[in-house]
Amino acid sequence: MGTDKIPSAVVVGDVMLDSWLRGSAKRLAQEAPVPVMSLEATEDAPGGAANTAANLVALGARVRLVGVVGDDECGATLVESLRLLGVGVDLVTVPGRRTAHKRRLITSGQLTARYDEEDHGELPEDAERELLSRLTDALAGADVVVACDYGGGVCTPAVRKALAGLPLLVVDAHAVAPWRECGPYVVLPNFAEVVRLLDDEDETGDRPAYLMARSDQLLELTGARMVVTTLDGEGTLLHRLGQPPYRTYAQPAPQHMATGAGDTYTAAFALWLAGGAAPEEAARAGQAAAGVVVRRQGTAVCTRYELQRALRRQEGQEGTVQAAEQLARLLDEHRRRGERVVFTNGCFDVLHRGHVTYLEQASRLGDVLVVAVNGDAGVARLKGPGRPVNPCEDRMSVLAALTFVDYVTEFDEDTPERLLRMIRPELYVKGGDYTAEMLPEAPLVRALGGEVRVLGYLPDRSTTAIIGRLRLLP
Repeated sequence: MGTDKIPSAVVVGDVMLDSWLRGSAKRLAQEAPVPVMSLEATEDAPGGAANTAANLVALGARVRLVGVVGDDECGATLVESLRLLGVGVDLVTVPGRRTAHKRRLITSGQLTARYDEEDHGELPEDAERELLSRLTDALAGADVVVACDYGGGVCTPAVRKALAGLPLLVVDAHAVAPWRECGPYVVLPNFAEVVRLLDDEDETGDRPAYLMARSDQLLELTGARMVVTTLDGEGTLLHRLGQPPYRTYAQPAPQHMATGAGDTYTAAFALWLAGGAAPEEAARAGQAAAGVVVRRQGTAVCTRYELQRALRRQEGQEGTVQAAEQLARLLDEHRRRGERVVFTNGCFDVLHRGHVTYLEQASRLGDVLVVAVNGDAGVARLKGPGRPVNPCEDRMSVLAALTFVDYVTEFDEDTPERLLRMIRPELYVKGGDYTAEMLPEAPLVRALGGEVRVLGYLPDRSTTAIIGRLRLLP
């Protein structure tokens, strides 16, 4: 976004609590041939409009969320989780109403069942009046308003009337036709919702072609200046009058990993528009943000720094593998933008799950992750004859393919002291079963003004052990 001002967003619509119940199943029930799940963990997260609001906060906006909850434990859990995330909560509590609650059972990494509790009845008149009062108050000074209408009863005709004519109204609705009279700036229906809107039986297997042929019709039926049609694993199409549709492409992911990705897309798209970005830039931002959360289990959010990192990779602005001197210059630019540099180093001869876990953790501790790789001669000195198994060029290419790694560079010395002096990271991270005091680089990093942190590997994962097992194979 091209502004330093903290944008103000209002989200109004149907909120819910998403719960993920995880466990293992090792036997069938006696009552029926169904698995018996041993519950090991439960994760709760804001869902629906609440997830959109949480993503907007994570992306750097100041947010007020207007909606309805019941006077139940689920509603209390949702409100508390939103407050902890920094969302301004303007939720009306309606006695006797159930807060929408979606529970998903995950067994051995697979979605095995989902069950929902929710009310779709009309709001009591006093609750609607209170909702409208809070909405009117929240709208003052908002840079962007996002309406999330999933048929839960919040987006009543009176609420839509209160939103009519707003300069930047973004509508994510299961049924977009009722929003036409509001004159929304943009609506974001998925493919199934488009087919219902068009009432068209000529659907073919080529969904992008089907939508491209109906751009003008979509704009006419929705009354919106823009329509973004979402195609799940096939990306999105941005429709504007008099222009060919603009397409973005998604990274495929299992369906249960895509839960909430549409909310993330909507949040990033809306916020980029509010910041003055061109619609195509906003579409790319939305797609990149959705790509971040589909790699995570559960209902997740994308932070502003994660999105900036994803956009850099998406647009190929900077190569991931860099020589040390050029890398130092690039990092100076990142620091001018106020970004925090995280540095780590290692051989990474056979990349394994322990490496990936600690590198992903390291990436979340700052804004730019730099991985320095020991050159081939250095690995031979450290690890002995027969190492490295993979040449440095291959090792760096594999690391560069990790989406959370921003830069990879090589060093030939036994320690990365020269690199540390050039790069001066704010945080130096290592993975292993030792303390920061045991690291020979720690005094230098601290002398340069940085912090040192050790992240533990997963147990029983090491390159040496893997190579040893392979050499024992017949």
